[in-house]
Amino acid sequence: MQDFADLVIVNASVHTMDPAQPHRMTDAVAIKDGRISGLGHEDVSLSIGPDTQVVDAAGGAVIPGINDAHLHFVSAAMAAFGYVRLDPDVAPDWATVVEVVAAAPVGEDGWVRAHGWDEALLGPAGGYLLDCRPHTPVVAFDSTGHQLLANAEALRRAGITATTPDTEGGVIVRAADGSPIGLLQDGAMELVSRAMPPVPSATLRPALLHFQDHLHALGITSLTEPGLGPASAGLMDGAGSTAALELLGDLAAAGELTLRINVLMLFAGTGGANAKAIDDGLRSGLAATYTNRGIEPGQLKIAGVKVFADGIPRSGTAWMSEPYGAVCTHGRLVIQGASDGERVAELNRILELIDDAGLQAGVHATGDAATAAAVEAISAASKDPGGHSTRGNRHYVIHGAFSDPGMLRTMASQGIGYSTNPLIRHEAGDIMRQVLGEDRFSQHQPLQSALEAGVHLNLASDAPVTSPDWRRTVVAAVRRATRSTPGNPRDPERISGLQALAAMTLDAAWQDHAEHDKGALIPGMTADLCLLSNPWPADEEIGKLLDTDVRLTLSGGRAVHRSTSWNHSLPFNHS
Repeated sequence: MQDFADLVIVNASVHTMDPAQPHRMTDAVAIKDGRISGLGHEDVSLSIGPDTQVVDAAGGAVIPGINDAHLHFVSAAMAAFGYVRLDPDVAPDWATVVEVVAAAPVGEDGWVRAHGWDEALLGPAGGYLLDCRPHTPVVAFDSTGHQLLANAEALRRAGITATTPDTEGGVIVRAADGSPIGLLQDGAMELVSRAMPPVPSATLRPALLHFQDHLHALGITSLTEPGLGPASAGLMDGAGSTAALELLGDLAAAGELTLRINVLMLFAGTGGANAKAIDDGLRSGLAATYTNRGIEPGQLKIAGVKVFADGIPRSGTAWMSEPYGAVCTHGRLVIQGASDGERVAELNRILELIDDAGLQAGVHATGDAATAAAVEAISAASKDPGGHSTRGNRHYVIHGAFSDPGMLRTMASQGIGYSTNPLIRHEAGDIMRQVLGEDRFSQHQPLQSALEAGVHLNLASDAPVTSPDWRRTVVAAVRRATRSTPGNPRDPERISGLQALAAMTLDAAWQDHAEHDKGALIPGMTADLCLLSNPWPADEEIGKLLDTDVRLTLSGGRAVHRSTSWNHSLPFNHS
């Protein structure tokens, strides 16, 4: 008896992303039992049986499901569906920010929580919310996840006064008399976040499910959640708690999780990471949260540990080898220690602990000095006393900045990955150019150099810092423009659209230790894919991608999204 396919897509331009044949395209794909079973018209035609669902792509591109290798799923879900929104289309200036917050309903926990203001668009943040709603605690997180604004009542509940010292790796912005104005940066955010009640499950659960649907509608089937756990109060909006980690497990066990998610645990926040906190976290058993629950590791697993080596340039907390910004700071590591040498040594101890545990480290480093320290620490942790590589844990640098071209070659030779964010460069590029200067900004995110050096590069959104719409990330990588400045056609760090697609599919799967199971459309691999309404555009017309719809998204061969504007009879099965 003929073993027919469950579903076939014909009349398509199928980009297989096969690493053995990088430019291979075909016109049809067949799916059987959740996996790719055939490619090409002749092979696929033979697999069509009486019960096979046939999808006519009408010339549209079929690509592997998008894998966003750095997307704060919990925080982005809350930003989209759980908080008062302050993004630019809602609050385009500071006066409107105050108006929106003043009129917002109070949550069931008695707080007003908002998200999305961006000083790159609004101008420098001051104490705009300090006197807002004097009897109700208010907190508003910015779009970067590295700053928040609080009103006087929130500061009071957090115990923050003029005598409160700055935290390790953080800043309490103050008036001339030393009193806090309500703006807290990086590690100091934790002072307020820890005073807030946990996000109720009744709010978080539907937000996660709504956001999952939104990501599937974009063609996203996999992601890395970079930081859930006991130190969540020091990251983003503080929603990524241990309870959120467990809630993901509940969704997976109940069959409601259709995204494939790798989780990095967070044992220390954006300031003061230290080896003891990491060691305590590793000994806590948190890494076993999803074991013995019937959860497939390919659906949800604990992958490793997130470590903050430094902050961000806009806050002056990135560690650079040369001074930058209006105050000409070098910044420094936000690792615990009294000197640069002590902090570097502590970072080395942290990486050694993670590597010894057999887990992956994702190291946030935005300054070139921090990146160099991270690469050196990863290299040392991954070698035995004789200098030989001992494990393949695939540690990687998040964001990254490079002043030494040889650093990329070192990363390639040591198997160190690089996850970076072209859309952040586009959205915040104008202010970054002012902070870093033209020369350093022009070298920011050296995509082509990384590929030429053989680095395992992936592109990610860092949502909710930017939009999770991968099409915008691809366009940003190809054009390397900013909001106010078009990209230079001769920019040597531009990459092609298909290189960018590979960095969001197969190369992102490498970070997940899953490049043999997902990220490409090859017989035997998992059928995670999406069908676009148009063919893949040429690089000189890459902007057309923004007008291209995602008609169909499959996760393991199951339809998890079908465009309502697409006239096709394929049934939608979300259960």
